[in-house]
Amino acid sequence: MTTPAEISEKYFTAWETGDFDTLRGLLADDVDFVGALGQARGAQECIAGLRGMGRILERIEVHARVADDTDVITWFDLHTTGAPPAPTANWSHVENGKITRIRVAFDPREILAQQTR
Repeated sequence: MTTPAEISEKYFTAWETGDFDTLRGLLADDVDFVGALGQARGAQECIAGLRGMGRILERIEVHARVADDTDVITWFDLHTTGAPPAPTANWSHVENGKITRIRVAFDPREILAQQTR
């Protein structure tokens, strides 16, 4: 059986490498995402949002991951084109081997400023 921490690690690796088929397999059909730059309901909307961010994503530098039986918090620097790294916290809730909820917190100002230039 895969642990929530392993699922989270696979999620970040798949997103960073643009492997959206693997990423989709990690998400529950009714996954609920709320982040600094938007919200998504359902796996297709969530994948569309991650693809959008993937266009400017350079890399993800994970500093810490803390997990229990159902929840994972990942602390990382989000490296995007043209903006300084954004310190980011991601909380994921896992049920039956799938991510059902994602909450992401970071300061998006530098990323937004870069996108409007």
